[in-house]
Amino acid sequence: MSHPHPVDQLLPVRQLFTYGLQHVLVLYAGAVAVPLILGSALGLTSAQIVLLINANLLTSGIATLIQTLGFWRFGARLPLVQACSFIALAPMVMIGKSYGLQEVFGAVIAAGAITIALAPVFSRLLRFFPPVVIGSLITIIGISLMPAAAIWLGGGNPGAEDFGKPANLLLGLATVAITLVVHARFSGFVGNLSVLIGLFAGSLIAAACGMTDFSRVGEADWFELSAPMAFGTPQFSLTPILIMTLAMLVIMAETTGNCLAIGKLTGRAITQRTLGDAFRADGLSTMIGGLFNSFPYNAFTQNTGLIALSNIKSRFVVAAAGGLMILMGLFPKLGALIAAVPTPVLGGCAIVMFGMTTVAGIQELSRVRFEGTRNALVVAVSVSVGVLPMSFPALFEHFHGALRLVLESGIFLGAVSAIVLNLLLNREETASQGDTAELAD
Repeated sequence: MSHPHPVDQLLPVRQLFTYGLQHVLVLYAGAVAVPLILGSALGLTSAQIVLLINANLLTSGIATLIQTLGFWRFGARLPLVQACSFIALAPMVMIGKSYGLQEVFGAVIAAGAITIALAPVFSRLLRFFPPVVIGSLITIIGISLMPAAAIWLGGGNPGAEDFGKPANLLLGLATVAITLVVHARFSGFVGNLSVLIGLFAGSLIAAACGMTDFSRVGEADWFELSAPMAFGTPQFSLTPILIMTLAMLVIMAETTGNCLAIGKLTGRAITQRTLGDAFRADGLSTMIGGLFNSFPYNAFTQNTGLIALSNIKSRFVVAAAGGLMILMGLFPKLGALIAAVPTPVLGGCAIVMFGMTTVAGIQELSRVRFEGTRNALVVAVSVSVGVLPMSFPALFEHFHGALRLVLESGIFLGAVSAIVLNLLLNREETASQGDTAELAD
């Protein structure tokens, strides 16, 4: 009897829960950042921001189930965690300040529908992603995550007086050490839980030192269901829809990179059909988000590193994480408990996980032929261009609107650079590099 592919392996319930919990703890801080920042920028009340956060967690869980389990032509059926995209944050703030929150949700719903319509067209671009482009893109993804790790390590808020204080850095370092020791000394189930153990151990150290606050757990409600269209009926106008659609085009480019990265980590071939189904899931989830007071969705890059480190490739583990997010959206006390994990602890684990994503890119590049080709130039320039927005964000501050939206996405810039350079510099190699089994539909 043939064994299922690791991606399709259904693990025991205990393992599904614990491995899924790892994914939730890793993504939580980033997942709630979008509604938190948007609500603050638009001057919403604390109660309204809490509503946005709960709605976000609920719909993130639904979006993750759609992407991992799938139905018909919706969902890549890969271990992809879905959460609100940071790419759409600036456009949503722009729309919200100029048109109002109802126009934000209307634009989100419309852009989601347009994404579903564009999925078959955009998926045909897969042939422009030979190994040299894939390797460069995965490397850029890993490197571009490091600022998030640094911010978490310093305390979460760069504007705070205690940001980067030695106690935060030591707590993060202790978490790194615990995670590495568990991963190196134990194998099997315990070794695969190294991140979860590191997070719990780091949180216990923080609690002993008075560096974490559990008061919000007591303040949070036991149960709360976010009603659809809680801020009023969504409104639809052409300009906000066009702005949000451009954001979704960038999101589809990032989804391509994330799918290719997960495909390499799990050994699952990424086909044109896989990408199209992933885009449709992004579009449907985004439409659901707009109806339920939430925002555009795409695969959360942060969790790629966890798969690389734990070597747990089952999509059902990530589906379990989606189920936990739904519970967190319905039971705010559970979300408040997970939110109590100190950000320096998350930062310590992030250093290991995000580094593993970078290593996955380097491993892919190690399979690329450099002798007798111009692949070195393709990698050198595309990776350099891809990390520019991350290394010095002020570089593009004089650009505005749609152009700035594109320039601020390092993954998008890196992908375009790698594709164009490969086509221009490796014309004679492109056909042979692109002729892979992954192009089957």
